[in-house]
Amino acid sequence: MITTLSTHNTTFKPLDPLTATALPANLTWLDIESPNLDVEQKIEKLLGFDLLTAEEMKNIEPSSRLFQEKNVIYMTANLVWNAEGDEPVSGPVSFLMAGNALVTLRFSNPRAFVAYKAHVARQTAPIESGAAVFVGLLEAIIDRNAELLEKLTTQMDATSRSIFVPIRSKGLKRKKRPTTENLEEMLVEIAYTQNLTAKIRESLVSIGRMVSFYIACTQENAMPHIKDHLITVQKDAQSLTEHASYISNNITFLLDSCLGFINIEQNAIIKIFSVASVIFLPPTLVASIYGMNFKFMPELGWEFGFPYAILLMVISAAVPFWYFKKRGWL
Repeated sequence: MITTLSTHNTTFKPLDPLTATALPANLTWLDIESPNLDVEQKIEKLLGFDLLTAEEMKNIEPSSRLFQEKNVIYMTANLVWNAEGDEPVSGPVSFLMAGNALVTLRFSNPRAFVAYKAHVARQTAPIESGAAVFVGLLEAIIDRNAELLEKLTTQMDATSRSIFVPIRSKGLKRKKRPTTENLEEMLVEIAYTQNLTAKIRESLVSIGRMVSFYIACTQENAMPHIKDHLITVQKDAQSLTEHASYISNNITFLLDSCLGFINIEQNAIIKIFSVASVIFLPPTLVASIYGMNFKFMPELGWEFGFPYAILLMVISAAVPFWYFKKRGWL
């Protein structure tokens, strides 16, 4: 899907590059989503310069993501999408600034693009330049990342309460504490949160680098208010990056806590079996002794030999049990 936006309106219009002979007049934004090879070649002819291929967009080298060729500034950043789904994805999105027009090339549909397009459609005044569109998109992306980080913080608070509040509650019965199954479910939730946090942090870092590069490229002819907005976006990206690192540290702590409590539960089970084996070891010894088939054993001909052996086994089991109970090992 390809849409265009011009300076004289706030309405997005679709563009069919296979039939179009020229781009709209006063173009400020050309949004290209998931083009095939034929469509990409047609758009390149209309624009007069090359677009990035999907393979080039995935290149992680800074020199391949941020560069200027002729009068076109090529910038690529990773954006998060499908954040509410089971598998959040971080995909590259390219921003190409050519004169007064912004060209965005993407093979995904981040929610920030949808939100910004809806924002532009509600405005009465048209967008003045591609740089203004660029700033507006970045602000929408930053807002979206901030919203996701806030949700992750809320989720981590809920997970933390689920882990620690029952354990801290005095007099709480053991059966109401988090079980191993509950902790394993929390581990899955923590892993999902860590994955999404890492993708958001990666996105924020790439946005910060992209803004710094654009400011450096347009240092001489940048409009003051655009530059001020970009500096604000850069600071917001930096602060959110630090917040994402803080959340990541909390996630690591919760992960270690879950693993620690799982180990405690497993050790408690192993302790029960160990104590049980120690308790039943003396009665087993008594039974083994009186199970020997020696001819001369005083108790073999004794009338109370069998009750005596049973009583001895009970006493030999009760004494270790009492001792373990007194020491608090049970």
